[in-house]
Amino acid sequence: MENIYNIEFKRKLPIPQEIKKEMPLSKEAEELKTKRDAEIADIFCGRDDRFILIIGPCSADHADSVLDYIHRLGDVQKEVSDKILIIPRIYTGKPRTTGEGYKGMLHQPDPDKKPDMLEGIKAIRKLHKDAIEQTGFTCADEMLYPQNYRYLSDLLSYVAIGARSVENQEHRLVSSGMDIPVGMKNPTSGDLSIMLNSIKAAQSGHTFLYRGWEVKSKGNPLAHAILRGSVSKHGNNHPNYHYEDLRQLFDMYCQGGYENPAVIVDTNHSNSGKKYLEQVRIANEVLHSMRHCDDVKSMVKGFMVESYIEDGNQKVEDGVYGKSITDPCLGWEKTKDMIYSIADQL
Repeated sequence: MENIYNIEFKRKLPIPQEIKKEMPLSKEAEELKTKRDAEIADIFCGRDDRFILIIGPCSADHADSVLDYIHRLGDVQKEVSDKILIIPRIYTGKPRTTGEGYKGMLHQPDPDKKPDMLEGIKAIRKLHKDAIEQTGFTCADEMLYPQNYRYLSDLLSYVAIGARSVENQEHRLVSSGMDIPVGMKNPTSGDLSIMLNSIKAAQSGHTFLYRGWEVKSKGNPLAHAILRGSVSKHGNNHPNYHYEDLRQLFDMYCQGGYENPAVIVDTNHSNSGKKYLEQVRIANEVLHSMRHCDDVKSMVKGFMVESYIEDGNQKVEDGVYGKSITDPCLGWEKTKDMIYSIADQL
């Protein structure tokens, strides 16, 4: 194949429309997604006071253990449905700071084998599709590559934009054309104005180039903030989930004329210093802040939690079922207790 600037063009991959035709969503699942999307939108717009939990593995790795985990969430969801709406995390692309390491199921549908993008595209669509059709959950994914969003656009009920992508113009413009909530994380620097600029861009309409088309977006009123902590120039983690941080964000929202001011608090990453057990304490502190300030309570719509079947993380070759091969996660028993505790406090 042709080589340009050290890039080898290996093969032409199917376009999203072809993959969707090959792996269609059932009519029942389509109706379920429509219903779920409306419920989630009502929460972000303040018409429903339930709390959102975007929860699951740091990165999806093996379909069997991810689906096992989501089935377990389904059982818990039934018990807390009056207070909590769960959106499972199925994150199929993993950003790598240095470019090294497991890049997610999109790249490697089997972490023990070499990258295969065609099989990866099919694997991530199948996993999201199976989650809906087997468990009734429509899920969340991170939009690491805006060009690839269309492969999953009929399956997702929530999209996250990562701390290293939030300043990227293409991520902002593509987000403006979505009709589901898009969470914009604060950048690793912690600069909230950058995050808010991204939200403003996503809530506005634009004309831009996407997948070879000139397109026009209407703007996404469900674009919102995710607080994930920051990293200083010396590499130290600094949290931004404390009452003062939430109060500052509320005031900045009020000054900017945003639609549906909302924030999801990420309980891991720099907020916990990747000390995954701290996620329970962090959630409790935010709930405490919500009880003592109506402004904070109205703005905080939920938590983002990294959780899997087993505590911690491992190397790929270790092969422990249901244990993260990327960032450490909260194990299932602690996760279940955390969800019940949140429900009790709401």
